[in-house]
Amino acid sequence: MPNMSPKKAEMPKQPAEIRKRNFLEVATGYTKEVAMEEATRCLNCKHRPCVSGCPVHIRIPDFIKEVAAGNFEQAYDVIHQSSSLPAVCGRVCPQESQCEARCVRGIKDEPVGIGRLERFVADWHNAQEESAVSKPVSNGRKVAVIGSGPSGLTCAGDLAKKGYDVTVFEALHLAGGVLVYGIPEFRLPKSIVQQEVDTLRKLGVKIETNMVIGRVLSIDELMDEQGFEAVFIGTGAGLPRFMNIPGENFCGVYSANEFLTRTNLMKAYKEDAATPIMHAKRVAVVGGGNVAMDAARSAMRLGADTVYIVYRRSEEELPARAEEIEHAKEEGVVFHMLSNPLEILGDENEFVTGMRIQKMALGEPDASGRRRPVPVEGSEELLDVDAVIMAIGTSPNPLIKSTTKGLETQRWGGIVADEHGATTREGVFAGGDAVSGAATVILAMGAGKTAAAAIDEYLSKK
Repeated sequence: MPNMSPKKAEMPKQPAEIRKRNFLEVATGYTKEVAMEEATRCLNCKHRPCVSGCPVHIRIPDFIKEVAAGNFEQAYDVIHQSSSLPAVCGRVCPQESQCEARCVRGIKDEPVGIGRLERFVADWHNAQEESAVSKPVSNGRKVAVIGSGPSGLTCAGDLAKKGYDVTVFEALHLAGGVLVYGIPEFRLPKSIVQQEVDTLRKLGVKIETNMVIGRVLSIDELMDEQGFEAVFIGTGAGLPRFMNIPGENFCGVYSANEFLTRTNLMKAYKEDAATPIMHAKRVAVVGGGNVAMDAARSAMRLGADTVYIVYRRSEEELPARAEEIEHAKEEGVVFHMLSNPLEILGDENEFVTGMRIQKMALGEPDASGRRRPVPVEGSEELLDVDAVIMAIGTSPNPLIKSTTKGLETQRWGGIVADEHGATTREGVFAGGDAVSGAATVILAMGAGKTAAAAIDEYLSKK
């Protein structure tokens, strides 16, 4: 009989007062006993609505059934058939709006903790003695993948499993893309990303770092001189946006990309870190998405006494995951809703001393369907801050576009690609944030998976 408990098993985590001053992972994970108990809440529905909510179509009831029986390695095998990054997805995917949103148990009670179970299975597998990974027989075809973020790694993994000779080109010195430079250690330990990358290497995937495609080599050179028959572009959206308000050039103003890259990739929180970063005491983070939450919570861990989230809509419109908002509040982040920055103030040395903001009200819906914020006259106030982090979105870097013949881009900079990832340049495919703009890890993985299937079909006809 299924376990009909109305609530999913609680995820243990560090107390807020302790975790807000360290970079250790917040959630500590299920034990095997708790995982097996939670797995028995699954009804193993005939129509499997949860699977249709997963962008990479993991056979969710099948892996949960194995967990309930204590067959954790078999559960991992089920997940890994569809996902190359299960330990990552179990931590950062918005399950509440995808697979768990369609769980039948969620109609009356809480849905099954699908993400928590996926994390448990992946962690259990990674903790075992090193398991052998069988390298597929080569089919002799070469594919280049540009970018080692979630879309690139997924595309590379799926193609490697089909026998392709895959080389991933990464611009930074460490593979993982946004998984290593964007998402903080307390949400996604970098050792986990490294394990997932190492698994791909065992499949035969080659990873070349410090390779800025468009500078060191062009896509034309990869295809015309290096012998790659197809290319997948998964370069993400790493070009930060600013508000273009007075004072954005003052010392102490960061893009979230820079702030998080210094913190996550270059370990600025360590005393012997080679990269400088301000350990500000009063920080304002402008924006309301997951990146804004990551920046705010990182600033708190770097020693800030007060951290504000400044967002121009109400709390109901915050795009960040509910769990991240809850964790930020527990850690003492102050939410300044319906507020819009007008100016960043500075001293004679151009160091940040404050931010002038204006209160907003919600008017009629805009093109996105959300109510448009409108200024409230005479409602200006001053925030006393010594650092400001802009987390208002990103766009794709124009380097690939400007150095590749025949590659069309959208007005805002995203690469034009069809539903299978095919671009306007023959043999070149693209997916993830480079096409869609900034989105979630799992959607980028889904795009990489779709493109891998399309590349396989394309090359099988050549």
